[in-house]
Amino acid sequence: MSHAKRVDPRVEVVLEEDDERAGKSYLARLRLARRVGPAIEFDFREVADNRGSLAWCTNLAERIKSLAREVIADRGVADARPR
Repeated sequence: MSHAKRVDPRVEVVLEEDDERAGKSYLARLRLARRVGPAIEFDFREVADNRGSLAWCTNLAERIKSLAREVIADRGVADARPR
């Protein structure tokens, strides 16, 4: 997720975990102020199996940077303000 900070240091990562995912996966979203991007699910097994793969890591880094640019541009992201 540090790749999001390379796009803009103000971008933050919000992690989500619930009972359904406990021990299997977690969700991450990129946030800038009140704008929140779509959830990215990280399966523990997939991450463990691929963390040493340069191709997998490069693909993930590009995906994260793309999502960070979307959050910054505010295209298709949710507004995190309470309603």
